[in-house]
Amino acid sequence: MELTWYGHSCFLLKGNKTILIDPFAPEGNIPKTPDIIAVTHGHADHMGETVRLNRPTVSINEVAKYLKARGIPAEGMNIGGSIVMEGVKFTMTQAIHSAWIEEEGLGFAGGGTAGFVIEMDDKRVYHAGDTALFSDMKLIGELYHPDVALLPIGGRFTMGPEEAMIAARYVGAPLVIPMHYNTWPVISQDPELFKSVLERTTDIKVRVMNPGETIQI
Repeated sequence: MELTWYGHSCFLLKGNKTILIDPFAPEGNIPKTPDIIAVTHGHADHMGETVRLNRPTVSINEVAKYLKARGIPAEGMNIGGSIVMEGVKFTMTQAIHSAWIEEEGLGFAGGGTAGFVIEMDDKRVYHAGDTALFSDMKLIGELYHPDVALLPIGGRFTMGPEEAMIAARYVGAPLVIPMHYNTWPVISQDPELFKSVLERTTDIKVRVMNPGETIQI
């Protein structure tokens, strides 16, 4: 499986299918025709270009209803549930964050926030979404054994590097990729310091990616 980071929380997984997660790419263009889009929550920097792309989308139930009302072929689900779309398994995990659908102004709650464990080509990728640290991340590791964990480190709106180091230990994936940092000054962080400390104190490997970069997992 190929994994490409487009900046912020936007990733493309390419295997038997192409899965685009949180299609907001501040650093450049994103693929125009993914097979499936996965949206972690309704904030504009995560729902991003979902409506414009108009592709089959999986999201929490309330966001799916919002998207369906705009003609998007969306499948709703909820935390703890799983769905298989075109042979790809999506399991929705807890995330601790807020969820307002910002394009609608006042009066449109987004239902909740989530992460995903995405299983394709015998690989499992955990995208934590926007979240604080929570102890049940241990269960994500114990239940799903992800090969890769995509963890926010920006602070202020999500957990910061110190909490993300604990999250990495809880999840136990052998490879961690930091995300949701340096998009704006208020979430400025040094990912190389995060990498250095986590690799020095655990057996976990950290890959700091550049926007547009692709790796094999």
